[in-house]
Amino acid sequence: MEILITGGCGFIGSHLCENLYKKGHRLRILDNFSSGSRKNIEHLLKRDASKGDIQLFEGDCTNSLDVKNALENVDVIFHFAANPEVRLDICDPKTCFRENVYATYTILEELRNSPTVHTILFASTSTVYGDAEVVPTPENYAPLKPISLYGACKLSSEAIITAYAYNYNKNAIILRLANIIGARSQHGVTFDFVKKLKKDPFNLEILGDGTQTKSYLYIDDCIDAIETAWKTTRAKGNRVEIYNIGSENQISVSRIAEIVIEEMRLKNVNISYTGGVDGGRGWKGDVKNMFLDITKLATKGWKPKLNSSKAVRKATREIILSAN
Repeated sequence: MEILITGGCGFIGSHLCENLYKKGHRLRILDNFSSGSRKNIEHLLKRDASKGDIQLFEGDCTNSLDVKNALENVDVIFHFAANPEVRLDICDPKTCFRENVYATYTILEELRNSPTVHTILFASTSTVYGDAEVVPTPENYAPLKPISLYGACKLSSEAIITAYAYNYNKNAIILRLANIIGARSQHGVTFDFVKKLKKDPFNLEILGDGTQTKSYLYIDDCIDAIETAWKTTRAKGNRVEIYNIGSENQISVSRIAEIVIEEMRLKNVNISYTGGVDGGRGWKGDVKNMFLDITKLATKGWKPKLNSSKAVRKATREIILSAN
């Protein structure tokens, strides 16, 4: 198939490109390099130099002309471009809305006029659930009350995608991702801990009270889950499916710190806690307890190979290696 991957030079997007290219698909990658990097797919571009099965478009998802050019003759869209920052002090509301909601709207406008595109897969987030009262949280949990602007923007995008799918006879697969970690990741608690300890190997400050407990999934398991979800919705029509993608257990921030310290082979590290806000959260909008029910996707034959702690340990090793 001819596939467009927005954000294809980013963390998850570049791993997705590797998988799709390996399966023989032709790729069109749209990225503005705000958080992604060409070096993440450089090896693919070199491998494909004589084939022409990969086209890289430097452009923005908020620019309709950029999207239109990248979308020519495409069958499927993997919309993974976004501003990934959950914290309000890092990403202001206007930027969050523009780079998440408005970007999605721009893509959908071009999708509805496309005679070839029949399916869009969207990278959403576990933060759409907010402080869920049911844990593990299934896809049909309600009401959805995100507590971060990032989660609200992702939920808004989900709603718009659903409406476009039904009104313009397209398929949509919404992927609610837990914390995805691994090589090439440039943000998140594991990356931050390694970065802090590289700077000061004797002191580590942890945002919040350290009891924040969440699900972490290794990138390879995430890509396998995305592929499984895609395979379940191949027929043309106005079908919308939502899947949780996460691990089978949780891990606390304090335990992540211990694993990172172990993998960096550090001794006598002084760990301090900021205390956080609203009962020990790391920041306003931080969901303190997140654990997704992945039963729905598991019934399709997918199962993560690594639990949260093993995923953190493997990701830490890769982050350390890339930092050396």
